[in-house]
Amino acid sequence: MMKYNTLGNTGLFVSELCLGTMTFGGQGIWSNMGNVQQEEAQGLIARALDHGINFIDTADIYSGGVSEEILGQSLKNLGVRREDVVIATKVCGPMGTGPNEAGNSRAHIMNSVKTSLKRLQADYIDLYQLHNIDTVTPIEESLAALDMLVRQGLVRYVGVSNWSA
Repeated sequence: MMKYNTLGNTGLFVSELCLGTMTFGGQGIWSNMGNVQQEEAQGLIARALDHGINFIDTADIYSGGVSEEILGQSLKNLGVRREDVVIATKVCGPMGTGPNEAGNSRAHIMNSVKTSLKRLQADYIDLYQLHNIDTVTPIEESLAALDMLVRQGLVRYVGVSNWSA
């Protein structure tokens, strides 16, 4: 039987196991790690949900957004109620060639959350994380942007990934 714990110091309960989707899509450099396409990914997600996993992790950069697309389409195809799954995604990596299409600037965060929501076919993201440290953008700018997303209801919780403690 799956066990659930609160996410950090929040009241949000997540399964002790989290399904990672970095191998979904197999585009670009991500093909070296895996090439899980829609049908197979949907089967993996269904099995995870059947075993009580409610926590699924992805990132905008995984396969250039294809991982988020596969996850969103799978949840839709499986008829999963949005409130029954905790979706975590991340922002920071380059999503284009422009100077503002990477990093943790307010501009990149605000643009990226909208495209992630579209790819995920969701109205909100449960956990939105800064994927990496951005040594150019002041952390206050990044945190203010994340706070704005929470206030707008687009994001429920925020966090960081790949940061030293």
